[in-house]
Amino acid sequence: MRMMTMPGEYRRASSDFDAYLDDVRTDTLIDSRNAIYRMTQGVFQTFRRRLDIEEAIRFANLLPPVLRVIFVADWDPDEVKRPFEDRRTMTREVQSLRSDHNFSPDTAIRDVAAAVRKRVDETAFDRVLQTLPEGAAEFWRP
Repeated sequence: MRMMTMPGEYRRASSDFDAYLDDVRTDTLIDSRNAIYRMTQGVFQTFRRRLDIEEAIRFANLLPPVLRVIFVADWDPDEVKRPFEDRRTMTREVQSLRSDHNFSPDTAIRDVAAAVRKRVDETAFDRVLQTLPEGAAEFWRP
């Protein structure tokens, strides 16, 4: 019987996510893991609302495991697809997620984009972004 080994990305998922949180903390000086999580969740949901399911899955497959889970969690696949808008408008959308407990700065999209890019294969990431609707690549530009 051939034994299958667990992929390394799953073995180190927790430490990789901690490294992501540290990247955001360093770049933003936000000290709360909860605030960074909420900001990440808001950015991911804002982006996801602008994709078809197939597009979102292609994008999510590029993310490390914990970020992938955050991207797909609490997804309403029947939600109406939105167009990409200017960054200020989409940042307000990020900040509206649980607004009483959301401390995302006006630089939230840029901050998450910069930290995510440190955790993915940027060549593959940019290649997939080019297959997504107009505005997707700009959204992930730090």
